[in-house]
Amino acid sequence: MARKQRRRPAARLGGPSISGSAALADSFREDVIAGLSLPQKVLPPKYFYDARGSRLFERICRLKEYYPTRCELALTRAHLGAIARFAGRGCALIEYGSGESRKSRLLIEALRPAVYVPVDISAEALAAAAAALRRRFPWLELRPVHGDFSRPLEIPAAAVRARRVVYFPGSTIGNLTPEEAHGFLRMSRSQVGPKGAMLIGVDLKKDANVLHAAYNDARGVTAAFNLNLLARINRELGGDFDLRRFRHYAFYNAAVGRIEMHLIALARQAVNIGRFRFEFAAGESIHTENSYKYSLEEFRALAQRAGFRGERTWQDRQGLFALHGLAAS
Repeated sequence: MARKQRRRPAARLGGPSISGSAALADSFREDVIAGLSLPQKVLPPKYFYDARGSRLFERICRLKEYYPTRCELALTRAHLGAIARFAGRGCALIEYGSGESRKSRLLIEALRPAVYVPVDISAEALAAAAAALRRRFPWLELRPVHGDFSRPLEIPAAAVRARRVVYFPGSTIGNLTPEEAHGFLRMSRSQVGPKGAMLIGVDLKKDANVLHAAYNDARGVTAAFNLNLLARINRELGGDFDLRRFRHYAFYNAAVGRIEMHLIALARQAVNIGRFRFEFAAGESIHTENSYKYSLEEFRALAQRAGFRGERTWQDRQGLFALHGLAAS
């Protein structure tokens, strides 16, 4: 779930700097003001992931309705040997949106990478995951980076010498429009170089009822995750959203093959963020996330146009989820 991102100058690897954190804060304010000023109000989903948002997302990943994490973990465990042969032992493993690095631990054990570079927009989640990985893998060269993985990254020297493999699990690619996904894959192709590769999780097209349940769980965790974005705006940008006056709404838009998440205003109201004022009509929405679903053929064609060839595909028996092994072409 997340990340429709704007290009900005690259952050230096090796951990969050003061200037890097300040740049992320400035981007947050700019993107929120710009998004709420549009006729169809939008908020970039990458900003879901403050400390509380990251914790809520980890809870979502454990819900019975939310199949992607469960399917991807099972696929990774079942095909770990083949995945390791595709990626290559001793590679430089670069993970976009690493979170708590649950799935990457399996890869680290199998690949024994020369260096592991987790990239995440949540400093708190990144620090906690890095500390846990250092305890579990004391031999591992770890280079965490707090930043926006949609921007080109400066690669550490150890990663330059090894085959670079980008790991992008969780079907986060679905948060981008197909045009944005193409640009993102082209950027990743440049990042890994001519001998590099990508391991990427992709959610597949399926029964709309399964998709609806995954984004409207009975416990309301996804609703809390969505509404937390407004709480973050209040806390960090001085907003005065009343969360009780907005409702989570998610549905499958079959015409374009995507789940859409919105926050619906329950009454006419005005919201202030600093010196900016935004008017909401009753029933008006803030579009917070898309999650595009692909067939195997659609995604392979998208990757090929971006400079990758699809070498391997692993899919669960129910056809819910796929893990693609892409090699630079």
